[in-house]
Amino acid sequence: MKSSVRVAGVQMVSTTSVDENLRAAAALISHAASGGAQLIALPEYFCLMGQSETDKVALREADGHGPIQEFLSDQARQHRVCLVGGTLPLEAPDSHRVLNSLLVYGPAGERVARYDKIHLFRFNKGKESYDEARTIAPGEDVATFKLATREGTRLRVGLSICYDLRFPELYRALSQPDLILVPSAFTATTGRAHWEVLLRARAIENLAYVLAPAQGGKHQNGRATYGHTLLVDPWGTVVSSRGEDEGVVFGDIDPQLIADSRASLPALEHRVLT
Repeated sequence: MKSSVRVAGVQMVSTTSVDENLRAAAALISHAASGGAQLIALPEYFCLMGQSETDKVALREADGHGPIQEFLSDQARQHRVCLVGGTLPLEAPDSHRVLNSLLVYGPAGERVARYDKIHLFRFNKGKESYDEARTIAPGEDVATFKLATREGTRLRVGLSICYDLRFPELYRALSQPDLILVPSAFTATTGRAHWEVLLRARAIENLAYVLAPAQGGKHQNGRATYGHTLLVDPWGTVVSSRGEDEGVVFGDIDPQLIADSRASLPALEHRVLT
């Protein structure tokens, strides 16, 4: 029988200072690694919650080069873990926008996956308004990677970011992942209404675990994010969660539970429309 895999979702209340955020992330990564996590996932915008939407454009890095990417690689190598780097801004074809990119690093510090956020958030209700397309260019391709643990367990991991959560067709395109990652910075408004129900739905319909590390609380730029980092199992049960404060959510991925769930309810085999 394959061994369970300990994972950790890091919840942050990121600031307008990159250096301050990297120090906070390093401490939380260390805590997660000391707790036995072999996969550690940071939230969306872990490196910066800017004062203005254009701050991320000024911070952008070339693919494969830059201090934030070096930080992630070094942290993964230092702790010998698979580190999911939340998101950071990478150069886009047009200079006034960036790609909101999720990068994954293996235990040797090597990059093993990249996913650029496909669905861009837009929301307008009263005084609250967001339009990511002003500063972010959309990605085009889905992405997965294979997680190989120290005990020999292998998991297929699917990547997504925040607003992607509302588009179930993206997850169908991931070819039956065992674990879905959703690093996020959900607004407090939409999070209170939809966060948990959407995460549980994605877990249930894909018969997969879902780990969603989140931004939480009130940020220096005035934005309020919902937090509530969650790990959900293939039956839709919340395994572990957190409120809005900074910290780490731990949980175990049980390959046998995935197999048993898919055997007892073979909904993935019963799909007709593609």
